[in-house]
Amino acid sequence: MTEDSKGRGRRATGRRRRKPATRRRALVMAAWCAAAVVLLGGVGLGYFYFKLNGNLKTVDIDQALGTDRPANVDNGSMDILVLGSDSRGGANGAYGQDDGGSARSDTAMVVHLYEGHQKASVVSIPRDTMTSRPECVVGGKGKTDPGGRRKQFNEAYTVGGAACAVKTVEKMSGIRMDHYIEVDFTGFKKIIDTLGGVEVTTTKPIKDDYSHLDLPAGPNKLNGEQALGLVRTRHGVGDGGDLGRIQLQQAFIKALIKQVKGVGVFDNPKKLLDLADAGTKALTTDKALGDVKSLAGFAQSLQGIDAGDMQMITLPVTADALDANRVAPLQKESKMVWDALLADRPIPAEATANSTGDKSTAGTVVQ
Repeated sequence: MTEDSKGRGRRATGRRRRKPATRRRALVMAAWCAAAVVLLGGVGLGYFYFKLNGNLKTVDIDQALGTDRPANVDNGSMDILVLGSDSRGGANGAYGQDDGGSARSDTAMVVHLYEGHQKASVVSIPRDTMTSRPECVVGGKGKTDPGGRRKQFNEAYTVGGAACAVKTVEKMSGIRMDHYIEVDFTGFKKIIDTLGGVEVTTTKPIKDDYSHLDLPAGPNKLNGEQALGLVRTRHGVGDGGDLGRIQLQQAFIKALIKQVKGVGVFDNPKKLLDLADAGTKALTTDKALGDVKSLAGFAQSLQGIDAGDMQMITLPVTADALDANRVAPLQKESKMVWDALLADRPIPAEATANSTGDKSTAGTVVQ
């Protein structure tokens, strides 16, 4: 495997991460909600335990990518790629024109858990980012896509599914993804409804006919349909681009995490089981997390992380020089982000100082 300029190995195969933590807490959008609240319901519940196992869908990332991956860095940290899928087929067809079942990574976040799992950094990757995409196997067709130097980031998932998305992120960052979690539209909506809704406060009205969202300014308790509209809206905020949507997603995540702790589901067994059922039906994970026992153990290790313990940024980007409707990574600043996570350090403030990514709609949603 390759080494960086300081001779450090970039992650390859091998055992990962000492010091498994003893806590659990939610991290990212629907996937984080599902992993955080939902999963504890499966342990020791007999029939329901097996039912939850049957709900889970898995992808064998390790087998798909083989040894063509960065090296493991055994420093106690962990990295998870979390995707929100954007298929317009089946039940998701209500959110746009049916695309024949193909899908895009409408939301992509790299979640880095620091050693001890007491703090986390979350890096959102704009779906319109122009990047170099590696060669990927085309899902189910026995063919390969050659990739290329100027490819839109979210097309990786369309071309080769979860494995291609992971491979693309690993090539961008030089960081091996330890786990993969994916949640689709309808599953996310059901999780929020089962949870009883999520409260957010908007500083101004948000109206977007494309995502069916119409919120007045002030406190709002969002049901599943409204929450989905909020994390998907672009046209109702900022300049109508993907960077504004990322800001809303990050604000919603923090509001969700804050409320999950006090929702009282652990005193309500039926609600807990309903959440477990909804969450496991919504999830696709890597094979290592593909059973309730493993997923619950992973969730338990995150218990100590609250919204205030999370640093959330957008990958440093600027307008793409060849297409004003796309963005391109700021190379120096992006390297600062990935190098910090690789070394298990906080992301330095100067990494995002020149980026357009965290300036689009700050303050539109307040926890």
